[in-house]
Amino acid sequence: MGTAYKTDIVAWANEQAALLRSGQLAAIDIEHIAEEIEDVGKSEQREFASHMAGLLAHLLKWQFQPSHRGASWEKTIKAKRMEIEYSLKETPSLATKLKDNGWFDVVWSKAVAQAVEETGLDVFPDDCIWSIEQIRDPMFFPVSDSSSRRNS
Repeated sequence: MGTAYKTDIVAWANEQAALLRSGQLAAIDIEHIAEEIEDVGKSEQREFASHMAGLLAHLLKWQFQPSHRGASWEKTIKAKRMEIEYSLKETPSLATKLKDNGWFDVVWSKAVAQAVEETGLDVFPDDCIWSIEQIRDPMFFPVSDSSSRRNS
């Protein structure tokens, strides 16, 4: 029958691709192929969340540690924004995540945890203080006054 899914996933994937390409649909491992396809989507979502959390953590550090601002942080913020925009361009359905308050709350929590770990500060707000438009705006760098609030 070929390589078992749990024995060697790379060999299994190559065999499944060959079966699909040759039209041998009755021989394919439908259940595991479906799982792998779903996992691709989940992987893209995790990567997008990671980029967003990293950007938010750096924006928090930028705002709450103004004395530590430098070219490195600025470059990281710009790079994270580029990664986010690239992800949205390549996978437009990810844009729905930006409107999902539950998803955004988890991402925000991860960003705060990252900022706390990297700074040792425990001053970060429980809720996002910027709008999605500000977060994505390549010209936006927060000031030390945290009066702006997120518009959902």
